[in-house]
Amino acid sequence: MDLALENHVVLVTGGAKGIGAAIVELLASEGAVPVIIGRNTADNEALADRLATQGPRPLAITAELTRTEDCQRAVALAVETYGQIHGLVNNAGINDGISLEQGTTEQFLESLRRNLVHYFDMARFALPYLKQTRGSIVNIGSKVAETGQGSTSAYAAANGGRNALTREWAVDLAKYQLRVNSVIVAECWTPLYAKWIESLPNPVEARQEIEARIPFGQRMTTAEEIANMVAFLLSERSSHTTGQIIHVDGGYTHLDRALLPTERK
Repeated sequence: MDLALENHVVLVTGGAKGIGAAIVELLASEGAVPVIIGRNTADNEALADRLATQGPRPLAITAELTRTEDCQRAVALAVETYGQIHGLVNNAGINDGISLEQGTTEQFLESLRRNLVHYFDMARFALPYLKQTRGSIVNIGSKVAETGQGSTSAYAAANGGRNALTREWAVDLAKYQLRVNSVIVAECWTPLYAKWIESLPNPVEARQEIEARIPFGQRMTTAEEIANMVAFLLSERSSHTTGQIIHVDGGYTHLDRALLPTERK
């Protein structure tokens, strides 16, 4: 399916690695103009250089998204370069393990800034331009908002906030014909996830145990599968879809574990 994203300027936060990089790469392959936004200049430039061998070199912007002024500057640079914005993908964040028992109020608030506040800041600064193009916002979230995880109060709260903002913005911005949706991630194989698995005493067995609990195919979601849904939601092919919280997780969050093969339960 042609998603008709050619020449659409899309900002992607945390766009240099993992799910963000998969989104950037897919958008570039669809003829869109992805803008890579992240804190690590080397990572941003490396992805931009790699994509430049296949087509136009994406704009790479170094920004510490916990600083509101950096969010504003990133949007301004994108507009200065391309003159318009058609989409925003809020993706940057990290599960930082700020728990109720061990965390402090200061750590909790800092985590909200790392994982939620910049979603608001990026949307706020991009909004005037998204109104002009009747664009789309996609917020990347985590199943932790719905299932809990343990020892991660701040990250869970941030993701609950992402879901709430998705619904609120969908209501608030419908009058501008501007759509807002979320893509929820559960167990998705990325370099960061792989690094975590390798830190465990028995990484192979740990991965097998996790995958055995995923109803559809007993395998992890790929970053490319997340990117496919994001690109669809950014496109006019999803022209009557807004306020939706869509799980791309092989049924991990909601499906009955009775669906699992008996020998792998």
